[in-house]
Order: sequence, then C-alpha cells, then structure tokens
Amino acid sequence: MKLIRTIHTVYGFFIFSLLLVLLFPLLLIPIIFPAQFKLTGIINRWWAKLLFIFVFLPYEAECRSKLDPKRTYIFCSNHFSFLDIPAMGLNPINAIFVGKSSVEKVPLFGFMYRKLHITVDRASLRSRGNTVLNSLKAIDEGKSLIIYPEGGMATTQPPRMSHFKDGAFRAAIEKQIPVVPVTIPFNWIILPEHPLRLHRGKVKVIFHEPIETKGMTNDDVRKLKDEVYSVIASELEIQNKSIK
Repeated sequence: MKLIRTIHTVYGFFIFSLLLVLLFPLLLIPIIFPAQFKLTGIINRWWAKLLFIFVFLPYEAECRSKLDPKRTYIFCSNHFSFLDIPAMGLNPINAIFVGKSSVEKVPLFGFMYRKLHITVDRASLRSRGNTVLNSLKAIDEGKSLIIYPEGGMATTQPPRMSHFKDGAFRAAIEKQIPVVPVTIPFNWIILPEHPLRLHRGKVKVIFHEPIETKGMTNDDVRKLKDEVYSVIASELEIQNKSIK
C-alpha cells in the first residue's frame, strides 16, 4: 500500500507539472497584459479540475451562498495541505493568491506565481509591509484575494487550526469588502505534510456566506477574525466527525 501511494504521489506531481507546462502559454496573457487578470482565475479553475480528474481525486466545491462575480472579496481558508492551493483554484470567483515567497523558487511555477499573485516573506518586515500595500492595491484594481490567515501550514494538529493573523481582516475592513470563510476539511488526510503521500479521498471546498465589513473599523478586527475562525472551525468539526 505504501508503494502504491508513493507511485500515486509521484504521478500526481508529474500531472501537476505537465498541466503547468501546457497551460503556461495561456498564463502569459495576464502576465503580459495585466488588465486581463481575470483570466488567472479562469485558468486556475481549468488547472484544478484537470489536476483532480487526472490524479483520480473526486472533487466538490460547495457554495453556501451565491457569490456576486462583480464584487470583490477576501477568501480566508484553513491550510493543512499542499493540496489546498489547487483546491482553492475551484473558487467560483476569479481571485489571486497571497502566499509565501518560498514558492518563487519552484521552476516555472515560481515565475508564474510571482508575476500573477502576491508573495510575502514573513521573516522580513519590509516584505510584510510591501505585501499589505500590494494587497490593498490589488483590491483597488478589483481583484479578489485568497489568503490563508494561519500564515501557512502552521498547525501541528490538523484539523485543529493555528491562530489567525490580522492582515486579511485589516485589509477587508480598510476596503470595506466582504470576507468569505472557506473550509477545506479533508486535504490533510488526502495529502498530509508528513509523510507526503497521496491517499484516496474526496477534495471538498466549502465557501460559506460572506461576512460584510461595511461600517466596521480597526476596532472590529479581532471580532471579525474570531467570527471567521469560528465558522471554519465549526465546519471542520462537523465534516471530520462524518468520516469517523
């Protein structure tokens, strides 16, 4: 069984890389013509769906509320697995990621990520400051953001989340845009960080009802953060009880 999982994992990374190479010419369009940034979300959906199909992982994106494609959102999700990145590609709203700068070192993928998304080196105060400015600028340009508010795969006890950082919630309040809590319940089982091997399972992404921030001030950051955390944590508990 361990050998089969190892082969499946290697095959999965091969498909991931192959799809990147095949879709890269299309990704050059929003890189060369930034005004076409919405193509990034569209191509991400193709990429995610093709990846899960060819890696033999069933998937489901559940929307608890109708999201308006004309509005700008910040999507906040739990983050337990490398599989969470393609999983968020199933987002029905075109959005860009805010993620760790370490992905820039990955050949080809790193170039694409750096050009189309927002990266941050959390060890650098200057980088964190630039990320905030770039995120606010992106929102002004009409771009929705995908942020993992734990700051990466921080927890050592999935499906229990680590504490959330403030950045996503401060940005949402400053720009008065909704926050969408997102629960990814099973990826920590399908592709755990240790050992890094694929298991059979269904990739599920739940987009909860948006939480409006109109009228909120910086004094409400903690309240908003706690509300989003509670929504995701409650859903994680419900979903993971269903598999026990």
